[in-house]
Amino acid sequence: MTDELVDIVDDDDRVIATVTRAEMRAKRLQHRSVGIAVLSSDGRLLIHRRSADKDLWPGWWDIAAGGVVTAGESYEAAARRELAEELGVDAVELDYLGQSHYIDDHLAALCRGYRVVHDGPFNFDDGEIVEARWVTPAELKTMRTTHRFLPDSIALLLPLLSGFAD
Repeated sequence: MTDELVDIVDDDDRVIATVTRAEMRAKRLQHRSVGIAVLSSDGRLLIHRRSADKDLWPGWWDIAAGGVVTAGESYEAAARRELAEELGVDAVELDYLGQSHYIDDHLAALCRGYRVVHDGPFNFDDGEIVEARWVTPAELKTMRTTHRFLPDSIALLLPLLSGFAD
């Protein structure tokens, strides 16, 4: 995965370079990413805990499937790929929620958020997810006081989820 190619983009989402994922991480270069919130038909949110093998925030909880958009890949194609790889979900309607920048000490990304409604079943065959559960807005709020959640998903995607925003 560290040899995977990633497009580096400027603030206007124009490709300015293509580098390996390892170089992108090491130099904290701004790249494209996607986050997909999975909601059940009764309105609960699927959250998951990342594996200890993840290159960023291992073992932390996340409110979205998703990840890095590879070189030459569209945001929507990346969202569909990530859903299939991480959750075993294919052929769903993606609801586009918005786009924003996220920058901290570990990550610089231009992220697009999506939402899907899917009740499962889910498969976690790629090993990126070690635990998953459905939560209500109140349960998520409580969990966030005792568990570490990916800051980019919380900052970018949570405000776009009706009923779950702080």
